[in-house]
Amino acid sequence: MNCELVEKYIKMNARPDVAVPAAWSYLYLCSNETVYGNETHVLPKDLPAPLVVDASSHFLSRSIDFDGVGLVYAGAQKNIGPAGVTIVIVRDDLLDRAPKAIPSVWHYAHMAKHKSLFNTPPVFSIYVTALTLKWIKKEGGLAAMERRAIVRSSMLYDALDASKRFVAPVAKEDRSRMNVVFDSGNAETDAAFVKFCEARGLMSLKGHRVRGGMRASLYNAMPTEGVEALVAAMREFEAL
Repeated sequence: MNCELVEKYIKMNARPDVAVPAAWSYLYLCSNETVYGNETHVLPKDLPAPLVVDASSHFLSRSIDFDGVGLVYAGAQKNIGPAGVTIVIVRDDLLDRAPKAIPSVWHYAHMAKHKSLFNTPPVFSIYVTALTLKWIKKEGGLAAMERRAIVRSSMLYDALDASKRFVAPVAKEDRSRMNVVFDSGNAETDAAFVKFCEARGLMSLKGHRVRGGMRASLYNAMPTEGVEALVAAMREFEAL
């Protein structure tokens, strides 16, 4: 599932293009890649090995069909709460396959059996996560979060596709709703636009150091007004 091998992260394969040996312990997939702005919108099924999914950066932003997934984990720090909490959903039959040599503090089978962690949990992070979950429920639940994500990301991608200065390079079918990457093709212009936005209160738009360009992260907490302000800034900058 390595999108690095397919047009430099611009487009991903829907399925692995190599035979997967049944002897493999598992296959790993990061379902939303934040640096290059790729998102797997439909998870593969009927694989000969359990699929392990890192859904950290878009968990609870959309509905996901976990049929065929062996294990999914998500760090809370994007959409659910502060760093220090990880949500783990694991198929029961995989718990029995875990080697006994794994330390208890990381052993999911031990946690499931005893219904408890072996370490002192991050109480404050869990408390804030609970508040966030209550907020999501109050706002309309997962369906509402997904609708908002579609509205926010579509608004920005539409503006980028219509732009004569900025480009969103990721294939439309693989674009992330959470992390919109774009650039002008010129590093100096990109830097000037980031400063232009900062002067208007639009912060943290500089792209990841690995990729460069710009990146707008549209997690659940981002209001639609934030995207509207960014689109307005883009159009103002283009008119200069």
